[in-house]
Amino acid sequence: MYNSKITGLGFFVPENVVTNDDLSKLMDTNDEWIQERTGIKERRHVVYGEDTTTTMGVKAAKIAIDRAGIKKDDIDFIIFATLSPDYYFPGPGVLVQRDLDIKTVGALDVRNQCSGFVYAISVGDQYIKSGMYKNILVIGSELHSHGLDMTTRGRGVSVIFGDGAGAAVLSREKDTSRGILSTHLHSEGQHAEELSLIAPGMGKRWVNDIIKDNDPNDESYFPYMNGQFVFKNAVVRFSEVIMEGLSANNLKPTDIDLLIPHQANLRISQFIQKQFGLRDDQVYNNIMKYGNTTAASIPIALTEAWEQGMIKSGDLVVLAAFGSGFTWGSVIIRW
Repeated sequence: MYNSKITGLGFFVPENVVTNDDLSKLMDTNDEWIQERTGIKERRHVVYGEDTTTTMGVKAAKIAIDRAGIKKDDIDFIIFATLSPDYYFPGPGVLVQRDLDIKTVGALDVRNQCSGFVYAISVGDQYIKSGMYKNILVIGSELHSHGLDMTTRGRGVSVIFGDGAGAAVLSREKDTSRGILSTHLHSEGQHAEELSLIAPGMGKRWVNDIIKDNDPNDESYFPYMNGQFVFKNAVVRFSEVIMEGLSANNLKPTDIDLLIPHQANLRISQFIQKQFGLRDDQVYNNIMKYGNTTAASIPIALTEAWEQGMIKSGDLVVLAAFGSGFTWGSVIIRW
């Protein structure tokens, strides 16, 4: 029996910075309105033709593999989390295998939106614990900007999201007191439509319907979010799943060295920080710079925190996410 540990981290964000003032030229909003509700000051958007969800993931992956001190062909499985794949199918996992020119290893796509990276880490952790694989590449990448309603009608969602990618290499760890101690996953589908993108999809609208009825007022092609409802559920589920992870390992909130929450909304992170009595240096937030990058948000934040020396050997690091589905989860790591 093995544990898995994170041996390499990397992230990539587009160079194109979009400020709140930039958005105010496209819709009825302003910097104060956005910061008050979300904490976001700016985000990154891909310039058309420069990158895709896959290519950003590949760039982050190359950094993570190099930092892990392994060769690309030492990777024996790929897990790619995203809600914004390049194609409806195939998923981006196989495109990463192709673009990195890795041998014909398995590739798995995870569609759990904001919780995607946590779910992907959990899957990778189980594969390594079982002894099936030795080095797994886990990627979270999102290209939101091409699919947002950049008008006043869509401002409640469109001001929140940004583009970017993060990656981690999971490797075997013989010392079971270190690495990923446990992961905890949940879902509650009864609220699925409260944070969703309905079309295109086989259940409601697909290509034939789009061609037949090109209605400019059809909002089903844009993300919808019941913001207050999502917020209320998020703060409860974040707290529950963090405590679940701590309790499973006989730990307490005071044992946390660094909490990295999914960067959904700075107000949610601040609420959780206060609930757990954590100092500012015990919670890492970067939503101010990048917005909500969904499946990419945790690996981007984790990489930045590590790069800044905020994570040391022996630290207890907690990852937690909540999002569309609803799905939520946590990862407890002894670094």
